[in-house]
Amino acid sequence: MISIPDFYKGKNVLITGATGFMGKVLLEKLLRSCPSVKAVYVLVRPKASQKPQERVTEMMGYKLFDRLRDEQPDSTEKVIAISSELTQPELDLSKEDQETLIDCIDIVFHCAATVRFNESLRDAMQLNVIATRQVLYLAQRMKKLEVFIHVSTAYANCNRKQIEEIVYPPPVDPRKLIESLEWMDDSLVSDITPKLIGDRPNTYTYTKALAEYVVQQEGSKLNIAIVRPSIVGASWKEPFPGWIDNFNGPSGLFIAAGKGILRTMRASNNAVADLIPVDVVVNTTLAAAWYSGVNRPRNIIVYNCTTGGTNPFHWGEVEYYVNVSFKMNPLEQTLRRPNVTLRSNPLLHHYWTAVSHIGPALLISFLFGLRMMKTITRLHKAMMLLEYFTSNSWVWNNENTNMLMNQLSSEDKKVFNFDVRQLHWAEYMENYCMGTKKYVLNEEMSGLPAARKHLNKLRNIRYGFNTVLVVLIWRVFIARSQMARNIWYFVVSLCFKFLSYFRASSTMRY
Repeated sequence: MISIPDFYKGKNVLITGATGFMGKVLLEKLLRSCPSVKAVYVLVRPKASQKPQERVTEMMGYKLFDRLRDEQPDSTEKVIAISSELTQPELDLSKEDQETLIDCIDIVFHCAATVRFNESLRDAMQLNVIATRQVLYLAQRMKKLEVFIHVSTAYANCNRKQIEEIVYPPPVDPRKLIESLEWMDDSLVSDITPKLIGDRPNTYTYTKALAEYVVQQEGSKLNIAIVRPSIVGASWKEPFPGWIDNFNGPSGLFIAAGKGILRTMRASNNAVADLIPVDVVVNTTLAAAWYSGVNRPRNIIVYNCTTGGTNPFHWGEVEYYVNVSFKMNPLEQTLRRPNVTLRSNPLLHHYWTAVSHIGPALLISFLFGLRMMKTITRLHKAMMLLEYFTSNSWVWNNENTNMLMNQLSSEDKKVFNFDVRQLHWAEYMENYCMGTKKYVLNEEMSGLPAARKHLNKLRNIRYGFNTVLVVLIWRVFIARSQMARNIWYFVVSLCFKFLSYFRASSTMRY
């Protein structure tokens, strides 16, 4: 088969969601690794102060595109912005733009979606299901279309413990639900939402499952593949390690832990943290379009783009590496030393939430006038939204993804690598945490010595506070009671005996 870059040579590509996290990385990788692509059309929502092309020009000035600008300075001219609003009829495309896309597009990457877990059902349906259907209607009219790629989520069917690479029957007929939402008021929609989503945790996973079925039914005459990434995180290697540009998903929690704000979190240490680097997802997506475009399979191919079944990484390990990484390379102006702990017991979690989150937040707000309770409230809401995913594990079938990897030539395997067996988690987590520092918080590496000095100062303050606390406990409780003193002396003597035994054993060993 022809190589991946040769497949994209001379092709016109359409990307929805190109201004989103994954869409930006997809655009950058496509332009950089497939330099002979003819043009990339991106659907962009206009803003009051900026036209779509201005938004794209500004976006391509981001650090993410530094490598592309150095290697191929003229590639930005291939990016053509099309004014569009996915929530509007016919995507709010002008007749001229519709005709342009219908006449020239060869490949469609549909990445646009709302990733908010707490989105209302009406809005989630509009963005994830109805918009997908409208993009499919447009694709059906395209004269040269070779392949349509739909980016879904591995958690679309998270109500199942074992997830195959197939499109599952939907929990409800999407057409009937769309028709029902047209006459329901918001209060009624809010009331029926829990019953509709059933054993799924949120409207995001529910509507993404419906969207997959819509793609299967409405796009039956198209050459389609579906890519299902799990929890998309910072980049592994490209365009450089650790790139991340948002607080979504685990990134915001990592930053809160690095700042010393997040101290306890409800999660199972043994549950698999199915993080997947964004560049792995992008490489899988580009390869999936290549394979379907070249082989023209008879049925939709679904790719579970996950790490849990191939290179498992657990939430307990995430806790360890986050704490270690931020102690080695601390964030600036941290409030406390990074020391987040995961707890599966809800009672213990609630206790430590009160002790290590709410109590300190109230104290800081009282002493310094900071609005810490607002920050803590937002943090707790984010944790609650992720709790379902940090407390459960799934078994993924990855046969199609492994097949795709085996179809690549040796050169394509290097350029479009998505073999997660090569992923070294300790290195990845260190780069991830550094990425939040450099690219999300925009902190300079030259400030690391001062940040480390500040962290040492916080450690000394903590030791001093603990010493004062022990002295107070002694003066108030132990010194006044003979029984308490006897217990205290007994505990201290046991500690000394243990240390003496340990030292004697060490001496004998050497």
